[in-house]
Amino acid sequence: MLKEYIIAERDALNVMLEELDENYEEVITLLEKCKGKIVFMGIGKSGHIARKLSATFSSLGITSIFVHSSEAMHGDLGMLVKGDIAILISNSGNTQEVCQNIAPLRHNGIITVALTSGKDSQLAKECDYTLLYPHMQEADHLKLAPTVSSTLALVLGDAIACEIAARHKFTREQFYSFHPNGAIGESLKKECMRKN
Repeated sequence: MLKEYIIAERDALNVMLEELDENYEEVITLLEKCKGKIVFMGIGKSGHIARKLSATFSSLGITSIFVHSSEAMHGDLGMLVKGDIAILISNSGNTQEVCQNIAPLRHNGIITVALTSGKDSQLAKECDYTLLYPHMQEADHLKLAPTVSSTLALVLGDAIACEIAARHKFTREQFYSFHPNGAIGESLKKECMRKN
């Protein structure tokens, strides 16, 4: 049984890979040239993905924070300023706690990007830009738990972070400056010391 669930997620990634096209380029270039912060927003499992993507972007030298979608409407919108870009994550694209942020964000001059599988969703229609991933059946036996959908959002977000870091020519030395501890930090410390 375990293999069956892993295969379901792998197959979903293959579908996303086949559907990649130049439509992503406009958003990637927008994010690459962002002069402010890239702010990830979400709730529930999408909130966990948003938090992880923010951490990945930050570790690759791309200024980023996570803002909880519900807390945003209770004052945390003040964490965003003009020049920032907000990426709102919702698999359906109709999650009310996420969608309710679109209007105030745009009113405050924040560019909005939907990260969703909901092509015709409120999020996709009302955000300035959209990053779509395939709408596919979840992997669990009930076909309900965010598994395939969260994996697709995470992989797409990680890939975008890697692409932007490569375009910025982000170096191993810079990575070490943000990640001095742990096994990665230790290996990079030795490498950087040898170069100096």
